[in-house]
Amino acid sequence: MNQLNPKKLLNSKWTAVQPREKEKHFRISEVEFDEEGVVIDCFIEAVVSNNFYAIQWQDLKDSTRWLQGWK
Repeated sequence: MNQLNPKKLLNSKWTAVQPREKEKHFRISEVEFDEEGVVIDCFIEAVVSNNFYAIQWQDLKDSTRWLQGWK
């Protein structure tokens, strides 16, 4: 289980455990919060292809799918 602080998500780096379409390394490019500081949207960008994907930020806690940093 990855430890995660939603306020420190922006520009954090992640590695997909099982890459798809040669996309392995990602960074969090956009995080939107509501008035109470709760994350409402999180977007991840593939480093190689620059593709953007919406992601549930809680999914990043699953260390069987995501590793912190670029490995």
